[in-house]
Amino acid sequence: MDEGEVFNMYREVPSVAKKASWALQYTQDLSDPTFITGTPEADRRLLRNMIAFYCVMEGIFFYCGFTQILSMGRRNKMTGVAEQFQYILRDESMHLNFGIDVINQIKLENPHLWDDRFKAEIIQMIVEGTQLEIEYARDTMPRGVLGMNASMMEEYLQFICNRRLAQLGLPEQYQGIQNPFPWMSEMMDLRKEKNFFETRVTEYQVGGALTWD
Repeated sequence: MDEGEVFNMYREVPSVAKKASWALQYTQDLSDPTFITGTPEADRRLLRNMIAFYCVMEGIFFYCGFTQILSMGRRNKMTGVAEQFQYILRDESMHLNFGIDVINQIKLENPHLWDDRFKAEIIQMIVEGTQLEIEYARDTMPRGVLGMNASMMEEYLQFICNRRLAQLGLPEQYQGIQNPFPWMSEMMDLRKEKNFFETRVTEYQVGGALTWD
């Protein structure tokens, strides 16, 4: 592996760079210490940023990579990494559900913000984010791997997009889409009381260290 290539992917790989640029565009206000709510426009900016962060970044952007790694775990490959990803996915699901609850509560308390024009903007934003993740899936699986390919991932991401829209009370945008990876739902329902770092992975018999030399 080339260190420069790995650490610069977010700038040099087009599909990754587009995701990073999109995320910065739609979440600037969340990290701006001078941002103040209190006007309809400012409140919509906050709501827009929260939907972009929770529903797209947390709720769509991670799912291609999660599915790829967890698919390997189901085939007894990279089992330790896959188990760690299960815990991460569980936490991301909790973050997502928390965010959607907050967003829906803001909508409930401020119905004037949630007008038809704003709803149309949010639908477009979520669909746009979904298309960026689909481009990323095509880049990472140009020929398919382990019984999975870019077309299946595209259908899965469209299914996820429909779910995110429904959670916000918005109409689905992809009709007739089914979940090609139903086992992913089981992964999200992981119920373990122990922490990943308290477990001992026994599947790996030989240890090694990654170097950049």
